[in-house]
Amino acid sequence: MLRSSLSGCLRRSVVPILFAPLIRSQGLSSSSSQTQIPPPPPPREEAEENHYDSRPMASISVDRSGLYNPPEHSHEPSSDSELVKHLKSIIKFRGGPISVAEYMEEVLTNPTSGFYMNRDVFGAGGDFITSPEVSQMFGEMVGVWTMCLWEQMGQPERVNLIELGPGRGTLMADLLRGASKFVNFKKSLHIRMVECSPTLQKVQYDTLKCTDETVIDENHTKRTISMLSGTPISWHTTLEEIPFGSPAIIIAHEFYDALPVHQFQKASRGWCEKMVDLEEDSSRFQFVLSPQPTPATLLYLMKRCKWAGAQAIAKLEHIEVCPKAMDLTHQIAKRISLDGGGALIIDYGQNGIISDSLQAIRKHKFVHILDDPGTADLSAYVDFASIRHSAEEASEDISVHGPITQSQFLGSLGINFRVEALLQNCTEEQAESLRTGYWRLVGDGEAPFWEGPDEQTPIGMGSRYLAMAIVNKKQGTPVPFE
Repeated sequence: MLRSSLSGCLRRSVVPILFAPLIRSQGLSSSSSQTQIPPPPPPREEAEENHYDSRPMASISVDRSGLYNPPEHSHEPSSDSELVKHLKSIIKFRGGPISVAEYMEEVLTNPTSGFYMNRDVFGAGGDFITSPEVSQMFGEMVGVWTMCLWEQMGQPERVNLIELGPGRGTLMADLLRGASKFVNFKKSLHIRMVECSPTLQKVQYDTLKCTDETVIDENHTKRTISMLSGTPISWHTTLEEIPFGSPAIIIAHEFYDALPVHQFQKASRGWCEKMVDLEEDSSRFQFVLSPQPTPATLLYLMKRCKWAGAQAIAKLEHIEVCPKAMDLTHQIAKRISLDGGGALIIDYGQNGIISDSLQAIRKHKFVHILDDPGTADLSAYVDFASIRHSAEEASEDISVHGPITQSQFLGSLGINFRVEALLQNCTEEQAESLRTGYWRLVGDGEAPFWEGPDEQTPIGMGSRYLAMAIVNKKQGTPVPFE
């Protein structure tokens, strides 16, 4: 019965979208700037191969446990950025190093100087490109998944459609355009964008063609509406701000990879946490190892090692653990178990413990993690096995499905039919952009059809990115994880 219900869901929801010969006007129209630029640079893990190798080496393991020498006061002007000054002041005030996780969090989300906080970092003109910016088809397929889940939930009259870290809002915009003909689905939605950057909130407001209106009631309440679908939309800085009480469909695309990670390295004295300190002259940052177990070692490393097992841990010299990913997954699982719904997580990573993956990208090229903090994106591989453990630990009322590759996920939802439909109603220039975008989403390695410059060869992300779903058990197995 369940499988036939899912098949009906796909027949009713997928086919009208896949064969609608519409191309996103912003991305693939003949007048669009997106078709005028060279093919987009690769995603975060696909920067140039000749990058600086930032993996820790024995030579950087410095023990400063007993040292604290307050620096002499200087009246010389400093060329350091505000963020660098802030990081140095934290280290000097504490008299010792900070964790990699704290460094990463400050670099990305410091309220005044964080990488994400004051500028648009996405797209060809930014520092990296994400799947929604590659092709409209990505958001459309996520929309298909969302509508299928909504039908499995019993077509509730009110749903919180939540996106974590929406970037420029492109994914949500494509989702809403693709779902424009499904009136009951649109009417049920309250869109919730979880975004901590004021700058990106404004970009998302524009992308979703929002307008503010006054509700006719005794309080004359104001609300924001997306004119793409006529649905109410609101912004929140954290998931906790969103009220309980309505079923939730949560989308986390390339969100987990930006959560701060703790790094640990095996030494002669056992597992030590990798920390960020200042060099002796306080001019630059350097990596050091903790002289003894830190709270993160005792709380999080031990927990992750227990999940992995002694045999898997014995082979590793480095381990990354993301406590905020564990906490976020716990929140998601609790919300789904109480209110119903589900979550879709798509990111690059692996289904097992992560060794050493933290990387920095500036203008589509790898740079050293400690180089000019705040000017490069920091991200790390997502530990999907840890997400599974965290969700199952949080509630017995949820089920976890996957991960499967992004190629499998998009292919099962009908992206092949969608690209064929779009190719029937486009210019040659648009067709080239469609083929390139399609390959980036589902291909593996270099595109075999590419005849342009070698440095612009499209690289497929189909097997590098994974998809996982967390749903309320009452709803059964979600499409396409059967």
